[in-house]
Amino acid sequence: MTDPNAIQPSELDQLPDRDPEETAEWQASLDAVTKAAGPHRAAYLMRRTLERAEGTGIALPKLLETDYVNSIPTAAEPAVPGDPEMEARITAWNRWNAAAMVTRGSKYGVGGHIATFASAAWLYETGFNHFFKGKEADGSGDQLYIQGHASPGIYARAFLDGRLNEHHLDNFRRESGGNGLPSYPHPRRLPWLWEFPTVSMGLGPLSAIYQARFNRYLTNRGIKDVSASHVWAFLGDGEMDEPESTAALALAAREQLDNLTFVINCNLQRLDGPVRANFKIVQELEAQFRGAGWNVVKTLWGSAWDELFQLDTTGALVRRLREVPDAQVQTYQTREAAYIREDFFGKDPALAEMAKLLSDDKILDCFHFSRGGHEPRKVYAAYKAAVEHKGAPTVILAQTVKGHTLGEGFASKNANHQMKKLTVDEFKTMRDLLGLPIADSAFVDGVVPYGHPGADSPEVRYLQERRAALGGPAPARRVHPVAPLPAPAEKAFASFDKGSGSQNVATTMAFVRLIKDLVRDKETGKRWVPIVPDEARTFGMESLFPSLGIYSPKGQTYEPVDRDQLMYYKEAKNGQILNEGITEAGSMADFIAASTSYATHGEAMIPFYIFYSMFGWQRTADQMWQLGDQLGRGFLVGATAGRTTLTGEGLQHADGHSPVIAATNPAALTYDPAFAYEIATIVKDGLRRMYGEAAPGEDPDVFYYLTVYNEPLPQPAKPQGLGIDEGIIKGLYRFNTAESAGVTVAANAPRIQLLGSGTAIHWALKAQALLAEEWGVAADVWSATSWSELRRDALEADAALLRGEERVPYVRQALQGAEGPVLAVSDYMRQVPDQIAQWVEQDYSSLGADGFGLSDTREAARRHFGVDAESIVVAGLAQLAKRGEVKATAVKEAREKYGL
Repeated sequence: MTDPNAIQPSELDQLPDRDPEETAEWQASLDAVTKAAGPHRAAYLMRRTLERAEGTGIALPKLLETDYVNSIPTAAEPAVPGDPEMEARITAWNRWNAAAMVTRGSKYGVGGHIATFASAAWLYETGFNHFFKGKEADGSGDQLYIQGHASPGIYARAFLDGRLNEHHLDNFRRESGGNGLPSYPHPRRLPWLWEFPTVSMGLGPLSAIYQARFNRYLTNRGIKDVSASHVWAFLGDGEMDEPESTAALALAAREQLDNLTFVINCNLQRLDGPVRANFKIVQELEAQFRGAGWNVVKTLWGSAWDELFQLDTTGALVRRLREVPDAQVQTYQTREAAYIREDFFGKDPALAEMAKLLSDDKILDCFHFSRGGHEPRKVYAAYKAAVEHKGAPTVILAQTVKGHTLGEGFASKNANHQMKKLTVDEFKTMRDLLGLPIADSAFVDGVVPYGHPGADSPEVRYLQERRAALGGPAPARRVHPVAPLPAPAEKAFASFDKGSGSQNVATTMAFVRLIKDLVRDKETGKRWVPIVPDEARTFGMESLFPSLGIYSPKGQTYEPVDRDQLMYYKEAKNGQILNEGITEAGSMADFIAASTSYATHGEAMIPFYIFYSMFGWQRTADQMWQLGDQLGRGFLVGATAGRTTLTGEGLQHADGHSPVIAATNPAALTYDPAFAYEIATIVKDGLRRMYGEAAPGEDPDVFYYLTVYNEPLPQPAKPQGLGIDEGIIKGLYRFNTAESAGVTVAANAPRIQLLGSGTAIHWALKAQALLAEEWGVAADVWSATSWSELRRDALEADAALLRGEERVPYVRQALQGAEGPVLAVSDYMRQVPDQIAQWVEQDYSSLGADGFGLSDTREAARRHFGVDAESIVVAGLAQLAKRGEVKATAVKEAREKYGL
């Protein structure tokens, strides 16, 4: 008897069923198929039905995982244009020379990777011959993110086409003598070849997504039409475990970046073993990318498998392929046919019958060698499908064998990533497999020779003709000769020289005001790229929303809630601001794309990325290093800076160390300006150096890091006198003396030099007054705009001295003749001001905010760390007492007086 209170099936559905009888018929049909043909047949029909629905545009949840077979059936593969035999010979030469290069270098102990390129050779060669557009093609050509460990194969191809010679190859990973080749794609080390550094795993895929997006940004803003450019990112399946690798997949799909293709080399191995030993990485990645909205193309099996799939009338083979874990697939690649017959085919009666029809050679051909990523026809089909797909980015999951063609000692072995050389016998076996005309006599004294068919050989002519047809060599980096950008009007910078009068202005706001003026400049204003991670209002930038617009490829399809306000939230297809949401990593990827546009696209753009200083270098220092390697230019701005200045936020927000991290980056020019006019002077000089006329000996391929604060304080007028601008840029100048500050001290009063950076100079100025009024000590106050630039100058002076050149460090020149000891203070750990200690001739000491931050008022936090004005006074008196210039009791009296 039916329970009248039981919940009926229709009640489990939020949506009303307008025809329950029809629904029941469909469900009954499914039940019937399941009973008659089994659950596998039912699942097959359901998948095909969902695929048909998706193909006709019916709005259904996407099928996230398909069978473990190729997405493009053999019958649907297009013919490959060109000469397949010629391309096979070219690929063979590249395989040989890549392995020879690393093996020959092994005698120096410099390392190298062989197995990665061996598995991916056809993934690259098919692209170079048919798809990758060079710099002379429409737009800016294609952008290629080469997998770092595959670099020997790229060098081998450049050797074949004449861009490198044997001397270069013999200096792989040995750069110090000149003409060497860097280990991985490093634009700073080989700037005519490499565009994008990729070997810090995870940064390549993230950067590729934002590069594709920046290409759309340039086109939509009318800067340059690069709609014909395509971004290709070559990745490893193990690399996809890095969180950055998949951090922006949704962005790429949301903005329909069909100018982007990921090619993931699924050789099922990472550095130590299988990527997914007990699971299937291809299926996992397919579901992840499909779920994010990407088009997925699986290229798994080579043509040898066609016969097996035709014999699979029951679906048993497809089911078995789906269930076998990756580590077992790897084992099959190394075992004999009998083992495969028993372990793979023997698990299912239908498969056992199929195996009876297969020879041992056929089984070994399928399981040892035949992978989709090793067959140019299948790779070509996948690439063609990718570039023709519209409305979404594409990921190609190409299955390969790691160490393919390198012999049984390499292929699919767990240790092959660490194996750096082949023996002579292994090379001879490889030669015979590849069919290369290299005689045994060419192996002189056991050294493997490089192979080259000749500069005028059919192979080289073919290679060069294909590249010419596609727009020139690739990969290639080219800095187009463009005129320096004109300097913005002087008015924008000079307006800060008079100070703020009685108005309190934080240096964060001063920087934003400067940018507001600069983006209005008729010549260069459109080239500014403001980047912010969802904190524009925190930094007072909301006034830029309606005037510049926030970039969105869809424009604004809604009426903003604040449309009736002056500073409403405005999105636009040609918007200038990149407001990335809460992602510092994504914002940095934006910055890298914009900062290298001068080379990638021949269009100089001026990015500034403003962020909570604590969440910049600490979170994304690896990307800052990538930025330096890629020769990026622009302004990073660490706002709400300092360990004690961001009142109330506490430990995880209080930045006391970003200048320390920044100082480790050779391309970063780090400044901690105290006043608005200093910011204007630094930005002006940065624009000149990076985008205008760099002085002789100056490297324009640098970027600036400025720390700015959210503490509203009076902004003084710029001091008059010679050398102020030079001091601001070089890192130190005297802001005032006790006499010019108007404090009253005796003519023979003890004197001390107070060096302060950023907001700390205000504490030094207060200490200057206290020292004079309460202790009779004269203090001169210096603004240290850049501790790290002072240190770099001093290091260069030391290096010059070793060469026999006499050079006095600037910090010593600036402080020459200054009376008394030096006390340096900043809102950062003492390590920041201590960078210059060894080059200061006077007695030197420092104060800083070491340790973790804490939540409190600014005054309490500064007292806690001992950096407030009163603490400066006590520390200064202690220095003077040690020199016998004030009484020792003065230190104790001051400590008690100020409650320290």
